[in-house]
Amino acid sequence: MPRGKTYWMVVTSLENFRISRALGFSVQGMKSRERRKALRIEPEDRIVYYIAGVQRFGATVTAISKGFEGHEPLWKSEGKEGDYPWRVRIRPNAVLDEEQFLDAREIGPRMEYVKRWPPEHWHLAFQGNLHILPKSDFELVEWEMKRSAPGRTAAAR
Repeated sequence: MPRGKTYWMVVTSLENFRISRALGFSVQGMKSRERRKALRIEPEDRIVYYIAGVQRFGATVTAISKGFEGHEPLWKSEGKEGDYPWRVRIRPNAVLDEEQFLDAREIGPRMEYVKRWPPEHWHLAFQGNLHILPKSDFELVEWEMKRSAPGRTAAAR
């Protein structure tokens, strides 16, 4: 029995976001510790990018494959994390230029997902590499992306 669409958030560095953009948002890797979650990704699942360090949202994509293992070095690692071996093929939906990135400090507190943390620590929801989001949070971020830069985003599917 097919399951419903899952909405994911990939937390990445600005450097790795730029690498994914240079790859045409055709593939995304997740850290080795994210194996169980990454292998749950299915075609038509949706992914939003949160860029750590700058606290911004930069893009949404759609998975076009199941999660799989790959070891071609594409993304940069901090420390001993390895080569982002858990991957999924993707296609871009809404992609913002860096100066258009959405400020998570404005959107984050409105998200259901962050309500698990005390209000003063909502930003802790963005620790780690891969998270499942409620559909409403994903749609909020994607709607804000389309609203802020309507001519620069691809139509969401």
